[in-house]
Amino acid sequence: MQAYSSLFTILNQAIDQQQVSLGKAKPQEMYEPMSYILGLGGKRVRPLLTLVGCDLFDANPKEAIHAALAVELFHNFSLIHDDILDNAPLRRGNTTVHEKWNHNIALLSGDGMMVKAFEVLAKSNKVHVPQLLNLFSKTGLEVCEGQQYDMNFETQDNVSVENYIHMITYKTAVLLGCSLQMGAICAGASEHSQQHLYEFGKHVGIAFQILDDVLDVYANDEKFGKQVGGDIISNKKTFMLLDAFELANEAQTKELNNLLFSKEISNSEKVKQVTALYNTLGVKELAIEEANKHTDIALKHLEELEANTAKKNSLKEFALHLLNREV
Repeated sequence: MQAYSSLFTILNQAIDQQQVSLGKAKPQEMYEPMSYILGLGGKRVRPLLTLVGCDLFDANPKEAIHAALAVELFHNFSLIHDDILDNAPLRRGNTTVHEKWNHNIALLSGDGMMVKAFEVLAKSNKVHVPQLLNLFSKTGLEVCEGQQYDMNFETQDNVSVENYIHMITYKTAVLLGCSLQMGAICAGASEHSQQHLYEFGKHVGIAFQILDDVLDVYANDEKFGKQVGGDIISNKKTFMLLDAFELANEAQTKELNNLLFSKEISNSEKVKQVTALYNTLGVKELAIEEANKHTDIALKHLEELEANTAKKNSLKEFALHLLNREV
């Protein structure tokens, strides 16, 4: 959004400098992949939110630039490792690190990015460093825990909707909350405002992930940017699938299980028939309702902030823009 163009400029310049620095470091085999993935771009929403969280309280956003870089380095560390776990060939339309180099280099480079994130964060204003490190460490562990829960779900039959919300909160949402709160910390905001800003980011993250589940099934192919129905094809436990099992009668449960585990049905037919069941059970509407609930919670937390009113409105518009994804 236009309101954040100057913050994007500050952020991109810092990331570009970090990328160049990593590209020159030795041993090249370890640092070049780190520079490579940083150079692939992406939306960079998380580090942007760190600068937004600082600017919100009328502080110089550059006070939060080290925290923003730490967020981006950590996020890219997680992407390298996620791609290994998923055996993914592409990231942002380019070859993944483990495919371009190999698994061992990808693991080591990912580890290096995580360490680098803490090194960069420690360059923040020394008054704020202890609190920043505590929050960042806590969030990092939660993201890893969320990934483990997601992996566990692949082989568990008794996953509930509540389990799923807990998983996406850790895997996805807490980093959004952390990004914003670290910006607030750098601005010297009150503990009251920090916590409300964290909760705002967390609930926006939950809503975003639920809507991503909906888009995976119902989005326009050209606008979505990846295969529609991919979650159904891979039997991924999403909000809608878990809701479907909770709402289905005995016959529908049997039909759903047959569709998920049949070796005879084509992927396209599987997506078509599972989607038809979703339509019958109304799980799309329930998912959107759940996302709206978390959006409303987020906005209530935003209202409680002791911050610049105009900038609060800009953040509200930005969040609603992220969530308005044509579902």
